[in-house]
Amino acid sequence: MHKKTKKILILGASGFIGNSLYKELCNYFDTYGTYYSKKSFENNKRFFHYDLEEDDIFKVVEKVKPDFIISSLRGNFTAQVQAHIHLMEYLYKHNCKLYFISSANVFDAYSKFPSYENDKTLSESIYGRLKIRIENMMMRMPKSKIAILRVPMVFGNTSPRVKELKILLESNEPIEVFPNLIINVTNDDRLMQQVHYLINQDKYGIFHLGSTDLVHHEDFIKEVTKRLGNYHPIFKKVFTTNEDRYLAALPKKNKLPKNLRITYQEIIDHHLMVD
Repeated sequence: MHKKTKKILILGASGFIGNSLYKELCNYFDTYGTYYSKKSFENNKRFFHYDLEEDDIFKVVEKVKPDFIISSLRGNFTAQVQAHIHLMEYLYKHNCKLYFISSANVFDAYSKFPSYENDKTLSESIYGRLKIRIENMMMRMPKSKIAILRVPMVFGNTSPRVKELKILLESNEPIEVFPNLIINVTNDDRLMQQVHYLINQDKYGIFHLGSTDLVHHEDFIKEVTKRLGNYHPIFKKVFTTNEDRYLAALPKKNKLPKNLRITYQEIIDHHLMVD
């Protein structure tokens, strides 16, 4: 495959996931991104300033004319919904695919089992409901134009979650753990490789991009903090229920190749290095 063939626009390319995607894809594809507040992107000719609440996404999309749009937007929920309504209108008229970074939280009202790609979504959280609303709009599009990428908690050296853990450890503040919560997880490196693969293969549909196995939140966080250095962490146990509850999106229908799968232990072992 020749370099720089497909043209990609990443919405929210200054955020953690969006920027990781930009770094992963820019050497292989003709890649562009939007930023909101980070001045460091001003001089990058491939980045466009985009204010979710003020600007019309059409303007950016018309300028770039992408083959793929990856939506990793954050910010005002109403404005996010509006932006995605405009993206759908664009998709109808142009030869373009939309990859939406969704969340395992679309299942956070179901606590008895892990969730699979075709399970019905139901959420008790505002965040989960926002993702469901956008997913539902996408489901009404022609199938080959959309991919919904449901992602669990993301860890990795520069991830906000790991940074927050380091701050809490260094300041000797309590770290919240949920002993009854069973989750799956991922890290930025593997997630980027997975999205790269999906674009390369022109995939569409619903994908659950988390570890193939499950772990208790408390056990995982304790393992991670051990890897972050010689601290004496204080853990604050938060019990939301008396029984185990699941917040895990597992693949059943759309499984990725073996070399692109990951286990939670691999995330702990190989990807959390002490600075």
